Amino acid sequence: MRSSRWVPVAGWCLATATSIVLSSVALSPVLSAARAESGELPDIDSLPAPAALAETSETPAPAATAPVRPTRPTASSTPSRTRPPAASKPATTTTITGPAPTPTRTVTTKPATTTEDGWTVTSSDGVKTYVKSFTTDGGSAVIRMTSAGLVSLVTATPADGYRVAKTGSDTNLAVYFNSTGRNFIIHAQWWNSAPLVEVSEVGG
Repeated sequence: MRSSRWVPVAGWCLATATSIVLSSVALSPVLSAARAESGELPDIDSLPAPAALAETSETPAPAATAPVRPTRPTASSTPSRTRPPAASKPATTTTITGPAPTPTRTVTTKPATTTEDGWTVTSSDGVKTYVKSFTTDGGSAVIRMTSAGLVSLVTATPADGYRVAKTGSDTNLAVYFNSTGRNFIIHAQWWNSAPLVEVSEVGG
């Protein structure tokens, strides 16, 4: 009775062991891949030789390239120098205040005119001027004198058939009206602080 009771138990154990073995064989590829992905160290016997590692670790040397020659900057790339704008001086205004200047007026006074012994007399700066006209048959003359003793002929107009001539100086003057056979002389000079004129006829 006991042996027949353990037979089913032994059969179940055998079936269980068989299923475990089959499961292990079926899952071995999956477990191997998981082992590689989990970062576990490989077996030391499976590592390659050092020479092989050295050959595979060499990298080709970079090819030699010609040095790049710098290019000269062109005229357009040269920075241009610009002068800074000249500082403008501030405009200054000067205002002058005060009363407006009064324009000066020049008043010219006409010298007073008087008459002395037929002479027209004017006075300026303390000097008297004497002017008088003299008439003869040979012509007429206007004589001017000053209190400084100067004598001058203003005008001389000869009559028909006469010609005029002047002699003397600026202090003693003679005017001649000459014709054939008849002459007239007007003699003028400053004498004794007064004008002196003498009219004479020659050959009449």
